[in-house]
Amino acid sequence: MTRPVSDVMTRNVVSLREHAEFKEIVQVMRARRFSAYPVLDDGDRVVGVVSEDDLLVKQAYGGSDAPPSFLIRHADKARAAALTAAELMTSPAITISPGAPVSDAARKMHARHVKRLPVVRDDGRLVGIVSRIDLLSEYDRPDDDISDEVFSVLAGGDYGSWLAYAVTVDSGVVTIHGPVPGEKAALRLLESIRAITGVVGVRDRLDYSQN
Repeated sequence: MTRPVSDVMTRNVVSLREHAEFKEIVQVMRARRFSAYPVLDDGDRVVGVVSEDDLLVKQAYGGSDAPPSFLIRHADKARAAALTAAELMTSPAITISPGAPVSDAARKMHARHVKRLPVVRDDGRLVGIVSRIDLLSEYDRPDDDISDEVFSVLAGGDYGSWLAYAVTVDSGVVTIHGPVPGEKAALRLLESIRAITGVVGVRDRLDYSQN
């Protein structure tokens, strides 16, 4: 089944304080080679995120050769003049809980066009960070492990004898043959297989005619 975010997140997270100054933020980004960092208040709660894009606004609009003021968005003007993380950050931060399924994190990243999410407890405190590549790690699961779980699903459900089924897994794609007892059971089975961690796709070769 889909794993929780806590299984794939990075726990050792570099963060910034609200009072961190512009130059300090640049130095951290250059040293650590990450494009965004969570910003914490004095209670270690996530209050925002500072990204490379936030910093680039100063270079784009903060110099003497900047476009006329009326051509610059108000938010970009404010960031161009910003000196600290609190002034630069995007707030509130888009976050995810450690117990949320990785599919929720993927949907949130896709919908909000972000590359990583701070992982926070119910009290808002930072416990990790999850990136797009962390979520994709699910698909590294060995085919044999996926096959074993498919047979566990067959053995634990109302699908007849698991010995009647043939299952192959190739690069995460499951192909299943067998006499499933009716269309409703077949649909339940296919849904359960698609929910297995690491499954890329399912090829349905079931015989629906069995009653």
